[in-house]
Formats: sequence, C-alpha cells, structure tokens
Amino acid sequence: MKSKLPITVVMLVAGAFMIVPFLWMISTSLQTPAEVFKQWLPSKLDWSSHRRIWTGNYNFLPYYLNSLKIAVIGTAGALFLSALAAYGFARTEFKGRNAMFLVYLSMMMIPPQVIFVPKFILFNWLHIYNTHWALILPAMFSIFGVFMLRQFFMGIPREITESAFLDGAGHFTIFFRLVLPLAKPALATFAIIDFSWQWNDYENALVFLQSPKLYTIPLGLQNFILENNVDYNGMMAASSAAIIPMIVIFLLGQKYIIQGISSSAVKG
Repeated sequence: MKSKLPITVVMLVAGAFMIVPFLWMISTSLQTPAEVFKQWLPSKLDWSSHRRIWTGNYNFLPYYLNSLKIAVIGTAGALFLSALAAYGFARTEFKGRNAMFLVYLSMMMIPPQVIFVPKFILFNWLHIYNTHWALILPAMFSIFGVFMLRQFFMGIPREITESAFLDGAGHFTIFFRLVLPLAKPALATFAIIDFSWQWNDYENALVFLQSPKLYTIPLGLQNFILENNVDYNGMMAASSAAIIPMIVIFLLGQKYIIQGISSSAVKG
C-alpha cells in the first residue's frame, strides 16, 4: 500500500496541472473584461459573454447544429461499417485474410494531408465539395474502428458462433443477434472516440467547407477568435461552449471506455 502512495501523489499533482487550464477557462468566461488579468476567480458571475455568443451577431447555434449533424451521422455510419468489416476479418475464413488486413491496417501510416488533393478531386467530381457529405462520407470508414472491433470480436469464444452455425444461423444473424450485443462495451468506446474526433475535426472542415453557413464548431470558434482577438471573455465562453458535448458524452459513457479498450486488447 505504501509503495503506491508516491505514484498516487504524482498522479494527483499531474491531474491538478491538467485541470487548471480548464478551470481558468471557465472562470475567465464568467469574469468582466477588467478582471481577466487581475484575479483568478470572478467577483460575481457575469454571464454576458455566454449570452453574447448564443444571441449576439456571432451566433454559435448553427455551428452546433452542423457539428452535431456531421458527428452523429458519421459516427453511426462508422459504427456499422467498422463492426461489419471487423466481423469479416475476425470471424470469416477466406484466402489472404490476414495479408489483406495488414495492408488495410498499413493505411493508418498514411498522413491524411497526403490525400487532400485526391479527395478534393473526387468530391468535386461527385458534386459534394462544400457540403457536409464531404466530411460525413469519409468519416464513415474508420481504420482504427475496424482494428479495435476486430480485436474485440476475436476475444469472443468461437463456441458461441459455432453453435449458432450448427443451429442454422447465417453470418448476418450471428452478427446482429450474437456479436453486436456482446460487443456493447467496445462499440460504446469506439463511438465516444469517433464522435470526439469528428466533433473536433478542424482540418477537413477547413479544406472542404467554404460556405460560412456550413461551418462547424472548430471553424466557427477559429473565426470568432480571429475577429475578436482581444475579447478574452468571449473567447473563453466560446471555448467552454465548444467542449460541452464532449464532457456530456464522456460522463455518459466513461464506464465503457476502460472496459472496451481492455477487452479489445485481449487477443491480437
């Protein structure tokens, strides 16, 4: 027990250092402009900066709706397609399966910036450039999701699926009725991770969205900062609003994160 005490103390100190910027951001968003560089805590709660970003000239509501649309649809598609592909790599036997999976996995090594030009040409040809589909469709295909769910599926005892085969069940029946219910922790973990990636995706939105009415939260926040670079209260209020969905989703699904990640690492 004593040997764990120093590690616990170190982790507490590290955690405190990590949470201080977050607390300072919240505190600054509730201060008056005169208090920003004078004190840590507001003398009284000033909600004017929060009201301004929701009801003022720079309304964040459209950015929220756009980000929710992209993140929800993209995450739902990524969950289904990744689970389906992962089941194929984990539970079906075909020639060259492992080699194909290694090639597929090697695509994670390709920097996303390298394929911006091919994606631009493809999206322009499909007439989805400067639409939300330019962000949604690529987000539905997740190499990480396939890898993570495959690892989890390989940890499910084969006796379960083999007995279902003997009873006359096909792959789709086994996938939907047996595998997916057992994979809820891994699916929830991947959903949280993928939603976070898509909600915070700045680079793709910057490249493939031109119309301001299509902007997502990262683009809206960046434009707000550029246009109001001395409005520290407003910037902190906008940043606080941008992370609310992440906090809510993490609090709702935190119990699945460790369980899903540890389960997906059982077999390789």
